Amino acid sequence: MILEIRLSNFFSIKDEIILDLQAGKIQSKTAKELEENTFEYNGEKILKTVALYGANGSGKSNIIKAIRFCCAMIFESQNNTENIIFNFIPFKFNEYPNKPSTFFIRFICNSIEYEYSYSLTREYIITENLYHYPNGRRALVFTRDERIKGKNKEKYDFGSVLKRPVDVAENTTNKTLFLSRASQLGREIAKDIFNYFTNIFILNFPVFDNIIRIEQLYKENRQLLLKALQVADSDIIDIKMSKEDVLVKKVNAQFPENIATISDDKQVRLRFTTFHKAAPEIPFDFETEESDGTKKLFNILLTIMDIVKNNKILIIDELETSLHNDIVQFVLALFHSSKSAQLIFSTHNTNLINLKKIRKDQIYFVNKKEDASTDLYSLFDYKDFRETMDAEKGYLQGRFDAIPYIDSSISTLKSLIYA
Repeated sequence: MILEIRLSNFFSIKDEIILDLQAGKIQSKTAKELEENTFEYNGEKILKTVALYGANGSGKSNIIKAIRFCCAMIFESQNNTENIIFNFIPFKFNEYPNKPSTFFIRFICNSIEYEYSYSLTREYIITENLYHYPNGRRALVFTRDERIKGKNKEKYDFGSVLKRPVDVAENTTNKTLFLSRASQLGREIAKDIFNYFTNIFILNFPVFDNIIRIEQLYKENRQLLLKALQVADSDIIDIKMSKEDVLVKKVNAQFPENIATISDDKQVRLRFTTFHKAAPEIPFDFETEESDGTKKLFNILLTIMDIVKNNKILIIDELETSLHNDIVQFVLALFHSSKSAQLIFSTHNTNLINLKKIRKDQIYFVNKKEDASTDLYSLFDYKDFRETMDAEKGYLQGRFDAIPYIDSSISTLKSLIYA
């Protein structure tokens, strides 16, 4: 589970922003009726879902992109070469391109709380730190500071939990995270955290290319898939799955003879067939005859059910794309029905800003400041906004900023057209 994420100097993010998934102290009747929107860990309530709202260009996608980059660094940096330039851009104004970018995350892995952070430029890693709370008290795993002159081992300080940490440090360059290298070399805590970011923190809807996995997920969730499609006002009343052998042309090239041959390669493919209310006996090929929205929903739900059942974390940009509002509500309800699955998503769907369905601390606003940087804050920060008020109306009226201000007067539009 995620407790907190902090970012600075990534893309349009200038100064540090904080995404806090620890629930606020809300004692109202409405909040108590939404207790399923949270779960408890060590006596603290943690949010299951968080929505990011803001105008186009405010930086919602940049927050998602920055989190994805920082997490991807953990499971990719051990493969970095000496000439690599890290795939992000710092804030472009006010000398920030020359300043380090920072990432901090608090999370729970195998029932232990961790604090992990690092700073970097586009060329190299500067600092890296890992602490844990094995007995409820903060303890050092390692710290690293590449600004210290000398041999690699002199740049590190270690606690007592990593085996032979100096060996790892000697094999870690300033292009590689120590955590990634330690996992690669089999150090236990590092392996646990590496697997957490690889398998538990899902950075996007994955594409399942393993037909055994797709078949398993379908069989486990067939009835739920049908229900979701019907919520979307679909007249699909049944889905059937079958396997079929297909021949795929395979090119075999031989070098240096410059000979190429083409052969038929037999592969197994899953085929889904749908049946509709109007004529239940007539089959429809799911891949070629169903709408893009229906196919997307089907694939999304296969992923979400795995995440919800196994209490993973999903981060998504614009969750509502190609999905009806009722389906988005259905997806949120799935997460709120889970034990401790979490969803962080950006959206323009203002129908979700309903304080009878979502808590004030689950709603975050992303606003572009005057210096073009991204600001992040929660509806919970507005202490004078009561839960009996219409939050959606307040947002659309600009009470919380984070909306576009557009001059759509006839005179202005004519000046654009006939300039």
